[in-house]
Amino acid sequence: MTPTFGWSLDLTGRRRLSVVLPIVLLTTTVAATGVQAGGYDPASDVNSMASITDATGAQAWWAAGYTGQGVDVALIDSGVAPVQGLTASGKIVYGPDLSLESQASNLTNLDTYGHGTFMAGLIAGQDDSLTTPYEGAPASAYRGMAPDARIVSLKVATADGGVDTSQVIAAIDWVVQHRNDNGLNIRVLNLSYGTNSSQWYGVDPLAYAVEQAWDAGIVVVAAAGNSGYQTKGSSPALANPAYDKRIIAVGAVDTNGTATLADDTVPDFSAAAKTGSARAPDFVVPGVHVQGLRVPGSYIDGLDGKTVLDDRFMRGSGTSESAAITSGAAALILSKYPRATPDQVKRLLKSGAYDLPLQNSRQAGSGELRLGTVLSMPLPLYVQTIEPATGGGSLELARGLDHLTRDGVVLKGEQDIFGKAFSASAIGILEDAGHAWTGGTWNGSVWTGSSWSGNSWSGSSWSGNSWSGNSWSGSSWSGNSWSGNSWSGNSWSGAGWY
Repeated sequence: MTPTFGWSLDLTGRRRLSVVLPIVLLTTTVAATGVQAGGYDPASDVNSMASITDATGAQAWWAAGYTGQGVDVALIDSGVAPVQGLTASGKIVYGPDLSLESQASNLTNLDTYGHGTFMAGLIAGQDDSLTTPYEGAPASAYRGMAPDARIVSLKVATADGGVDTSQVIAAIDWVVQHRNDNGLNIRVLNLSYGTNSSQWYGVDPLAYAVEQAWDAGIVVVAAAGNSGYQTKGSSPALANPAYDKRIIAVGAVDTNGTATLADDTVPDFSAAAKTGSARAPDFVVPGVHVQGLRVPGSYIDGLDGKTVLDDRFMRGSGTSESAAITSGAAALILSKYPRATPDQVKRLLKSGAYDLPLQNSRQAGSGELRLGTVLSMPLPLYVQTIEPATGGGSLELARGLDHLTRDGVVLKGEQDIFGKAFSASAIGILEDAGHAWTGGTWNGSVWTGSSWSGNSWSGSSWSGNSWSGNSWSGSSWSGNSWSGNSWSGNSWSGAGWY
C-alpha cells in the first residue's frame, strides 16, 4: 500500500465520513489480520524509536540535560488512548474533544482511529521502565523524541478519521487562546494531517489559523503530505496547512534499512515541490516503517496490510510520523531555549540538516534532520521575511476534495458542522484579538464545556442541528456501528485504562 491522504469508508451506510486526517498506511505486507513479527528486537531495528532518537541526535540532547521538560506539545488528531508508553503521571492533558464522538461518553478523548496515539508516542512516549539517563536505557524501553514533554490532546477525528476543516480551525484557535491555562506551556503544535486546498495559503482560513499560533509563540509543525496533491503549473504540491511558507513543513525520508545517511532517499509518497514556484518541505525526517504504539481494537489496528510487531507496537509510514518526530525535536530545543521564537527554532532545525547526496532540494528541502550538529550552536538571531497571511478566504476551498456526509447531506460551502455560517474574515478578527472562543462557544455554537476538571477539559451535550438539518440530540454515537464491541467492552474499562 502507498500512504495517501483523502481516503474514505462507509461505516453505516447512513453517515459517511470522509477522511481529512491521513491514514497511517503501514507496510506492503498484506494479510487478513496483519502480520506479526516474531521476536521483535528494537535494538536491531534501524526504524525503532531507540534507533531514530540516536540517529537524529535526540539522545545527545538528553545527555546534555534537555529532554523536553516543561514544554507542552498540542496534538490535534484522533485522540490519545492510555496505552503503555503514555501512562506516566501527567503525561497526557486532554483538551476539548471536538470530534463527533465527543457525544459518546465511552469514546470521549479516546483514540478510536489509532493515529493520534501513534503520534503522541513518537513525540513524547515514555515507558514506565524508562529511567535516567534516558540515552543509556535499553532499546526495549520505548521513548519518544522528548520523553519529558507533555502532550495536550485535542480530539477532532472519529474512528474512520473523519473530521471537517472547521473542527480543526476551532481546535487551533482553542490551543492559541488556552496555551497558558493552569500551568500549561504549549509551545509546539503538531498537525499530522492535511487537505488539498485549492486556494493560496495567504487567504486560506486554515493556514491563517496556524499563522496566529505561530505569531503567539507556538512552533507549528505540519506534515507535508503523502501524495503531492497538486502537480500542475505552479500550484502547491504540499498539503494545507504545510504549504504555508511561514510554518515548518516536514517530508519523509527512508533509511533503506541502514544506519548510514548516504543511501537515504525521499520515498515517492512524500510531497515535494514538483513544479514552478511550489513550496518544498523545509527538511525531511524518518517516516518509513517507524516503530510506534498500537491501540488494540482501533480502526488502524484492524486494517489489512499493517505490520504488527508485538502486543504493543506496529509500524507506520507517512509524513505524519515525520511531523511528530519533528515536534519532539522542537520540544528539545525549547527545553534548552525556552524564550526561542518559532522563527529561531525553524532556522536552527534547518541549519543542522544533512544534505542528502541522492536527493535534490525540491524533494528534501534543507536535507535530513540532524539535532546533534546544532546542540553546541548558538540560537540564531533570525526573523523570517515572508509576508504573513491575510485570511478571508473560503472554508470550502480549504477543504479540498474531502467532505463529511450525514444522512446523505454533504457538508460543503461556508458553514461549520453545526450548519452555522462561517465568515473567514469575522473569525479572523476574533483570532487576531485572541477571542475566537467564548467559554465553550465557537462561531456561535456550544462545542464543549468551559472549564478544567483536573487534567481534562469539560465536555458538553450538543444542542441544535447539524449541517444536515437533523438534531444532534437525536443521534446515537455509541452503538456498535460507530464504536464496535472492543470500544465499549472490558478492554477499555479494565486495569490500566482511564
